[in-house]
Amino acid sequence: MFCKVQSLGLMGMNAFSVDVEIEMSKGIERFDIVGLADVAVKESRERIKAAFRSTNLKFPAANIVVNLAPADVKKGGSSHDVAIAVAVLCAMSRIPDEAVEDSVFIGELSLGGDLRPVNGVLPMVILAKKQGVKRVYVPKENAYEASVIDGVEVYGVETLARLLDHLIGYSFIDKMPPYVPKVNDYAETLDFCDVKGQQSAKKALEVAACGGHNVIMIGAPGSGKSMLAKRLPSILPTMTFEEAIETTNVYSIAGQIDKNSPLVTTRPFRSPHHTVSAAGLTGGGSIPRPGEISLAHNGLLFLDELAEFARPTLEILRQPIEDKKVTISRASGTITYPCDIMLVAAMNPCPCGYYGHPTKKCICSQKQVAQYLSKISGPLLDRFDLHIEVAPVEYDSISSVKKEESSAMVRERVQRAREIQQERFKGTGISCNARITSDILHEVCPVTDEANRQLKEVFERLGLSARAYDKILKVARTVADMDGASVIDRKHIAQAVRYRTLDRKYWANG
Repeated sequence: MFCKVQSLGLMGMNAFSVDVEIEMSKGIERFDIVGLADVAVKESRERIKAAFRSTNLKFPAANIVVNLAPADVKKGGSSHDVAIAVAVLCAMSRIPDEAVEDSVFIGELSLGGDLRPVNGVLPMVILAKKQGVKRVYVPKENAYEASVIDGVEVYGVETLARLLDHLIGYSFIDKMPPYVPKVNDYAETLDFCDVKGQQSAKKALEVAACGGHNVIMIGAPGSGKSMLAKRLPSILPTMTFEEAIETTNVYSIAGQIDKNSPLVTTRPFRSPHHTVSAAGLTGGGSIPRPGEISLAHNGLLFLDELAEFARPTLEILRQPIEDKKVTISRASGTITYPCDIMLVAAMNPCPCGYYGHPTKKCICSQKQVAQYLSKISGPLLDRFDLHIEVAPVEYDSISSVKKEESSAMVRERVQRAREIQQERFKGTGISCNARITSDILHEVCPVTDEANRQLKEVFERLGLSARAYDKILKVARTVADMDGASVIDRKHIAQAVRYRTLDRKYWANG
């Protein structure tokens, strides 16, 4: 007896179709699984047998061979358990062939016959829809996540017995209604109105939010760097549905989906400790999982106390920041995860934290200061679009009872500026000014003659790199968008240049 049931596998971000082919014949009792299956897949034999016993189903005493096609693609994890069990029931003639047509089965079986949730259901269901699959059967705990994709019937299954009853028409499982995303709620988010003073730093962060630019903040302890960074998500623009799906895919694979809100609709904020390993930051493991940089996809990655991170760990970030993706190579294959992020970093100017402080004396030697700053390499520093010096808060500011501007008011301006960019880059795949590619840079960043002369003078006087030139032009484009200007003027260039001077102040003698 031959039967075929559809399942889905996952390699990194890429889902792929798996045909579970089964051939059952008389002979010595065997149950073999072939098709480049890893240990977790082969162990499904024992889980399925135990699930049959717990469900009062007699497992066939026959020679059973299960092939997971295509046989040249490695299959991993436990997501094929349910499909294999259904294939066995079809081969036993307990389930009619037409009941499994145009259907996909995903999930792990417990020894008691329950369906356990698996990671990566969302990208699998996306592929199922593309392939024209009509019905998807998943563990009940994954059904809410799968229902994010419209156009596919999703059935949340609790047990193997319940699935069998549904497929033979004895009793039916209700379809999962399509998930309707909630409106973004910023009520519980930290607000900019909590930050006293620091108007120049707030303005710089608003520019960064408008254009999606990377930011580094330098200042003495207690000046408010971390406080500002943690409130930056409250002024970021609303995610598009495409961005929400991309980010949710990453969280689905990492197994970090919120059961109550399966679609990530607010931009992620990730803040790993400075002791994080390179693998923890970029992703890794024998079966590579997304790291912090990918979990921040379409959101913000905050590195506090930047100079305390291991230098090799920081240097690994250089290529992903440029490419907007991170590639992890293992013996089992190469996996690429997206990491289109805003990188925000904060650091002290020296070990004691008071180098350049207007009132407190720094106790570090020049050598100690230079060694501390040298932990941040020139190429990494060059990848920050804005350099912000966060000055100590004055008493008049911190003691003031005046109400500061709220995040909601700032976010309105950020949203307007981002909508201008979305209209400008429609159909190009570019999301914001920080992502402008070199081939269209001068086309979308026209400058006046006066502004061009100023930029040339700054470039030659400061000895800027080609990357720094590009970033100044992109930041100036953002400042012009905030002003509603179509052409970049001298004042826009001047403001962008002011955000590129700290490397000359602190690293000039490093």
